[in-house]
Parts: sequence; C-alpha cells; structure tokens
Amino acid sequence: MAEDDPDGDWTVPGVYRCAPDVYRIPLPLPNDGLRAVNVYAVADAAGWTLIDSGWALAEAKDLLLGALAALGAGVGDVRQFLVTHLHRDHYTQAVVLRREFGGRVLLGRGERPGLEKINYRSDDGGRVHRDRLRRAGAHRLVAHFEANPPPMADRSLWEMPDEWLDDRAVVTLGAPGAERRLQAVETPGHTRGHLVFADAAGGLLFSGDHVLPTITPSIGFEPLPPPSPLADFLTSLRLLRELPDAALLPAHGPVGRRVHERVDELLDHHGRRLDATLHAVKEGRSTGADVAAALPWTRRERTLDELDPYNAMLATLETSAHLDVLVERGLLTAIEQDGVVHYDAG
Repeated sequence: MAEDDPDGDWTVPGVYRCAPDVYRIPLPLPNDGLRAVNVYAVADAAGWTLIDSGWALAEAKDLLLGALAALGAGVGDVRQFLVTHLHRDHYTQAVVLRREFGGRVLLGRGERPGLEKINYRSDDGGRVHRDRLRRAGAHRLVAHFEANPPPMADRSLWEMPDEWLDDRAVVTLGAPGAERRLQAVETPGHTRGHLVFADAAGGLLFSGDHVLPTITPSIGFEPLPPPSPLADFLTSLRLLRELPDAALLPAHGPVGRRVHERVDELLDHHGRRLDATLHAVKEGRSTGADVAAALPWTRRERTLDELDPYNAMLATLETSAHLDVLVERGLLTAIEQDGVVHYDAG
C-alpha cells in the first residue's frame, strides 16, 4: 500500500491511498488504449464499498482480490458496488463477484434501456453503430465492421443490478456519527445513465468516465444512444461546474486534478471543436465522415486515416454529434439523402 502519486504511472497495479479511508485500485484493460480502470475502495463500518469494479477478466479479479487482501479484507467484505455506468470495464466484474461472493450492485436508472438492449437484442451489438456510421457517410468503416463484427456479448455478464439509483440519491456509508454520504448525480453524455458520486463533506468527486484528467471521453457510444449525446454531455459538465469544487477521482488516469479546472478545459475543448467543425462545413465538407477527415485527432493530431478502425469510428460518431449540436444551435441545417445526413452552413 502506498500514498497515491499524481505524477507516477497510474496504471501500475497496487493499492494507493488517495484520501482518508479511500483507496485507488488500478485494474488492467488488455488490448485497450485506456490501459487500466481505477476501482475505488471506500471503507465502510459494515465492510467496504467499491466504486466501479473492472472488466470481468481473471487477471483483474486476481489483482482486485490481492488489493483487498492488502486492506485486510476479502471480496465477501464488499457490501456493495456503486457502478458509474454500464460499460464492460466498469460493470461486468461486479456482476461476476456478486454471483460468487454476494454484495449488491447499484447502477443509475438511466442505464436501464441500454442494459435491457444488451440482454434482449438478437444482433451482434454493433448494428446501431454501423447504422450511425452509414448516416455519417462512413461507408468504408461500415464495410470493415460488417466484415469484422464484434462478438456476441456474454449476457451473463450483464445481469440487472440490485438497485436502480435515481438522480441525487444518497448512499450513506460508515457508522452513525461518522457517516460518509455519497450523492449520485446524473451526468449523461458518455452514456445516457452515467452517474458521478459526490462526497461533498470530503471534497471528493468519483467522476467515472464523465470527467477524465488527460483525455476527453467518447460520447454516446452505448447500446441505445440518445438523440443528442454531446448536448447532454455539455449540459452535464456545466452542472458539475455549479457544484462545489472537489478533488477529481477519475476512472481512467491519475488523481490530483480539481474538478472545476478540468471541466473548464473540457468545455473549452468542445467549444473549439465546434468552431472547427463549423469551419469545415463552410469550407465544403458536408457529412460526418467528410468533416472528421478534415479534423486532427488525439493529442498527437493524427489524421482520421491514421487511426485504427475502432478509434476512427469513435472519431466519426463524435464529429456527427458536434454537427448535430450545431444544427440545434441554428448554425447548420441538415438534410438526409439516400440514408446519409448532409450538413450546410448556408
């Protein structure tokens, strides 16, 4: 066990104290550009509460068991999992550990449509994103993913939670007189039912994937995307800006940032991205795929063609989300022709 170092390699397995009675446990995400996911263990008079759980992989399970042992606990001492959203690296290990050891799983009510979609769909799960790519005019990416569809989801990893959390629900940890109150705050955008957990008294925000310290999260990449996920995301960022500032405890990346500072950076980034998107349309680009190809990507400013197909898909879908916000603001018009949406600034 060690004190958390904001300047260290945040992905190194271990147990890191990041606040009184709060420990960060990074778990691996093999073959994933995110590299790791932070699970937070919060001491509770009745045991432990974990915020997020990791991907249901043998390696991740072994590391989590070892981390809990270093805290003098076992998985059976985990009373509950507070899961920020339904993505596999946050939700699936909670389901597996509940089945084996007990413990309750709590998830935002807004994730219910997406979770039901996973459990009851008959396709490979990629159809919704291929359809969105078609509307963006990204025919080459559609062909790639039709030839290389994702595997069918193991529905046993996507069982329903024990409790649906509503916006502003409070989860109380600790003994009477020494309680820690975690308030669930709905922050749709990354997914429609994403939650962050605010510890106002402790000055902490468990931000999930909504606010990340060094990267911008994907927008609306989920089984049942809402009509305008970027608009939802920007509204959710402004909501956090109105709450008291707090230390940022993210799902991916190091601790050490402040919430308001990072929210301001993200709002500025998307403001500049909207400006660049509008400029590309004024220069003659008309579809989501066309505009995405005109923009730089990642901190290394790569071209769209330099991205792997998965990240090129995320880039194209994010560009379409920016275009839709510009339409909502009255700066662009959109018309669908032969299944492809074209945008115009005239």
